[in-house]
Amino acid sequence: MSDRLLVLVRHGQSEWNLKNLFTGWKDPDLTEKGVEEAKAAGRKLKAQGLSFDVAFTSVLRRAQHTLDLALTELGQTGLPVHKHLALNERDYGDLSGLNKDDARKKWGEEQVHIWRRSYDVPPPGGESLKDTLARTLPYFVQEILPCVLRGERTLVAAHGNSLRALIMVLEKLTPEGILARELATGAPVIYRLNADATVASKVDLAS
Repeated sequence: MSDRLLVLVRHGQSEWNLKNLFTGWKDPDLTEKGVEEAKAAGRKLKAQGLSFDVAFTSVLRRAQHTLDLALTELGQTGLPVHKHLALNERDYGDLSGLNKDDARKKWGEEQVHIWRRSYDVPPPGGESLKDTLARTLPYFVQEILPCVLRGERTLVAAHGNSLRALIMVLEKLTPEGILARELATGAPVIYRLNADATVASKVDLAS
């Protein structure tokens, strides 16, 4: 049995990250900086001596592009890749496409902060973090985790909030704990799991 390896990578900076817009299920691509972050993620993983058997990503191009660039750096462009909307970013509903400062002017600083940082209060027409967890975790348990536990070295390239869902379970965090967790763009987090799916070790390659 090879080690039960799971690596999570948040996509590189997107065009809308740069413009300070709520993105959610909208589909902008990476900026030049985001492209470099994705390539750097691949180089960091290669420097760790890692290679992969299978990869998972969302149906949004910023995550897919990040995965493609990282796999190119790893010399693994032929890897099987599974794409699923369960790994999409949280849906920001009516906030999607809005500048965050403009949203604060429209709804007020406190209300926008609640939507962004509460666990179970969704923005109008969108998802709370709790809602995001509810669609992401079943996919993780049914599709991703079995690969890891079989000894298939698994890479997941997704989004800040969908990855938080996985981290919440892996690290047994409370709703408050996961809200405080920030994930840097393009920074791999390497987990090795025990046979019972608990975390044996964790290495965060954020620089």
